[in-house]
Amino acid sequence: MKLVFNEATTLKNSTLKNDLELCEKYGYDGIEIRLDKLKEFLASYTVDDLKQFFAFHRLKPYAFNALEFITFRDEEGFGQILRDLQFLCEIGQQIGCKTVIAVPTFDVGDYTKSEIKAETVRVLRELAEFSEPYGVKIAFEFCGYPNCSVNTFTQAYEIVKAVDSSQVGLVLDCFHFHAMNSQLEDLQAADPTDIFVFHIDDCEDLPVGALRDRHRVWPGDGAIDLDGILRTLQSIGYNDMASIELFRPEYWQWEAEAAIQTGKIKMENVLRRYFEIERV
Repeated sequence: MKLVFNEATTLKNSTLKNDLELCEKYGYDGIEIRLDKLKEFLASYTVDDLKQFFAFHRLKPYAFNALEFITFRDEEGFGQILRDLQFLCEIGQQIGCKTVIAVPTFDVGDYTKSEIKAETVRVLRELAEFSEPYGVKIAFEFCGYPNCSVNTFTQAYEIVKAVDSSQVGLVLDCFHFHAMNSQLEDLQAADPTDIFVFHIDDCEDLPVGALRDRHRVWPGDGAIDLDGILRTLQSIGYNDMASIELFRPEYWQWEAEAAIQTGKIKMENVLRRYFEIERV
């Protein structure tokens, strides 16, 4: 099981350059590069600088996060999605980053579930067709909020299966899985090769529909049935990667080094119950 760091965890207290150096120091296998931090990095450095870092360090890029609100966009809005995707694909080709995460739109009004499914399938197929020549895949992330157009594992997985492309898979995020009461039985029925990215996190004990990103906590410190999720992943044969992704403002007040080190320790403590982890 590869251990990966998602830069949301240090969103307000670190840069991409600093995240890279600290993730290497603490033995992470990979990093999910945020689009905003990448653009900030490239204001002072080059893509070749990034390429050279990965060439000479153990740490590797795992995914770009994220194309946001991809569905029900007007022509101008979707044009920006495609421009961002091209930007990420071109950089991904150079640094060896082969996955882009895409997030559905919130507050879409009175569209039916079937209309949401049709629109999301259409958009994911278009994004996948665009990214395929670059060797880049699309990982679709449902969000466990009542106002997100795709907010459960079952709904998201039905969409991915309808896309019917090896270019498109799922992001399984423990917080989003828990937040709208997705079911382990549905995860048990999934093909592990359809899970492109696994986000591990925990959260406070709030009712279904009430959780927000600020309620996330370190893995093992909250109310999510992580044992149930990890046991299910183990049983279906998923053992690829786990990426820690927290948006907790309290943790953004920490020194970035402490957050990155703590994230690694907390992940290992939970994951080692079910998966082999390479010691660094």
